[in-house]
Amino acid sequence: MNNIRNFCIIAHIDHGKSTLSDRMLEMTGTVEMRKMKEQLLDQMDLERERGITIKMQPVRMNYKEYIFNLIDTPGHVDFGYEVSRSLAAVEGAVLLVDATKGVQAQTLANLYQAIEHNLEIIPVVNKIDLPNANVEKVKKEIVHILGCDEEEILEVSGKTGQGVPALLERIVEKIPAPIGDSQKTLRALIFDSKYDTYKGVLAHVRVFDGEIRAEEEIIMMINDKKSDVIEVGYFKPELVKAEKLSVGEIGYIATGLKSVGECKVGDTITSLSRTNADGTRNNAEKIQRRSASSLRESATQVVPLPGYKEVVPMVYASFYPVEGDDYNLMRDSLDKLKLNDASFVFEPESNLALGRGFRCGFLGLLHLEIIQSRLQREFQINPTVTTPSVVYEITLRNIPKGVHPVEYPAGRDNFAKQNLFHRVKVYSPTEFPDPSEIEEVFEPYVSLEIVSPSNYLGPIMEVMNNTRAQYQDTEYLDSERMVIKFDCPLTDVVTNLHDDLKSASSGYASMNYEVKDYRSYDLVKMDILVAEEKIEAFSRIVPREKANSEGKRVVTKLKDVISRQNFQVAIQASIGGKIIARETIKAFRKDVISGLYGGDITRKRKLLEKQKKGKKKMKNIGRVSIPPEAFLSVLKK
Repeated sequence: MNNIRNFCIIAHIDHGKSTLSDRMLEMTGTVEMRKMKEQLLDQMDLERERGITIKMQPVRMNYKEYIFNLIDTPGHVDFGYEVSRSLAAVEGAVLLVDATKGVQAQTLANLYQAIEHNLEIIPVVNKIDLPNANVEKVKKEIVHILGCDEEEILEVSGKTGQGVPALLERIVEKIPAPIGDSQKTLRALIFDSKYDTYKGVLAHVRVFDGEIRAEEEIIMMINDKKSDVIEVGYFKPELVKAEKLSVGEIGYIATGLKSVGECKVGDTITSLSRTNADGTRNNAEKIQRRSASSLRESATQVVPLPGYKEVVPMVYASFYPVEGDDYNLMRDSLDKLKLNDASFVFEPESNLALGRGFRCGFLGLLHLEIIQSRLQREFQINPTVTTPSVVYEITLRNIPKGVHPVEYPAGRDNFAKQNLFHRVKVYSPTEFPDPSEIEEVFEPYVSLEIVSPSNYLGPIMEVMNNTRAQYQDTEYLDSERMVIKFDCPLTDVVTNLHDDLKSASSGYASMNYEVKDYRSYDLVKMDILVAEEKIEAFSRIVPREKANSEGKRVVTKLKDVISRQNFQVAIQASIGGKIIARETIKAFRKDVISGLYGGDITRKRKLLEKQKKGKKKMKNIGRVSIPPEAFLSVLKK
């Protein structure tokens, strides 16, 4: 155990985590040169195309007499949950900073998380081989945020391998060996999971106490699920079968379970083949005769590991199959996606206009795009996606039929007798109650941090003035870089803020946010009507003062996206029964009088009137088809 070093690499997006991992794999001989390729740990095609890490990836390396367990983590703010899970499984972190870009927002966010987990941090400046690298300046920024000595900061190039041997040595010296007791009952933290067709759910685990072998019986401590271990092993980075996983090691347990919901990330696995004080094993026959409840009582003597945390989605959108017959196929596909993405949640819902579908929860808009792309690539499903929305809380004046109070200390009966206000959660605009029932609407606010060169302060403040953000503070990392802090509604952050900040700062600004609280605001539901038919998928919740401008923007956008018909199509935005914006798509016009070559004008009028009646009849029975891309296009400003 003293020769094990568990660590992860944390950094902002595109600062070179995966490239540095490649060099480590090469220098430790973990992967043969003929099998080597760029971003080897990025397993998905989507990760390679976009140049970002979406899923964390563990790998085991042998360096001299030491065993290195590395976890490569994502850098984008939408996948911060992946980072938090990896930090709970290791003793140290390599903090990577790009020598050309300096400290960014996600660098700070990941660093704060690592400090909360009491990890040993090794600061590293990457990309020192680039001609525009400013190593000294970046070192001063790291000293400012970390409080370390400048001599402690290593200089490396993930591309050329320069400085990587020194980093490997520093990992040996500085990151402590794992602590634990191999004689105790098994305690293993699940930090990720993946579905395998033949082995069931593969739980990616870090063993903190005891050991685990194949064919042992295990129990998940949070949800009481039992299973027999099919196989154990570690990552190289492909799966390598092993005889056992011992204390301090990172590897996988093939559980044989068929649902990832039975093997939740953050849960603690313990063994039912308990080790007694004298070192002997419990009798297996006695264990089989014991009931599930007594097994659970026995397992509760083991204290679960800290770190179990249910993921809370930030953004909700609904996915509907284009053809109703594809509903079951989409459900199975979403189930498979959830198997290796614990932060993705979904549940069935139905809609009068769109039929049966699923309400899906995401950590952000990039997460939504990734899930949508994976549906198209891996399962050939191109769903209709409703306008993404955050979770609102609404105080109701009375109790509508079918709605129950969230909490009431005196009990539900007393609550029903007293006609008191109560809050309910609203996950999509379709659930928004009638305005007459609403007392107050609350929306989530976030603490927003923007890291940028100080010469872009003006353009950034201009972008923020177009939102409802409230300025809090400015902190200077050095003479050229700053951190600007705001309190901002989450809905303003997730729509277009990231792209707007990049445009205003020539790509140099970065942002990070975390949910702070719920605050009251005057919000209304805006509906979109196409050919006088309400399209629920386009409904959205907007601030009352911005409703007119937002309605005009959406109907103008839809006019460009929806194709022309043989009849005139009106696109309208409304609040309640009031129309606040309108655009009209003109009809195709067939020249019915082209065959006439003279004669009385009444002949032409007769044909035009006949055409007019036909168009009116067509309009009454006609239905406008809306392309799938229209649903997301209205978000892009």
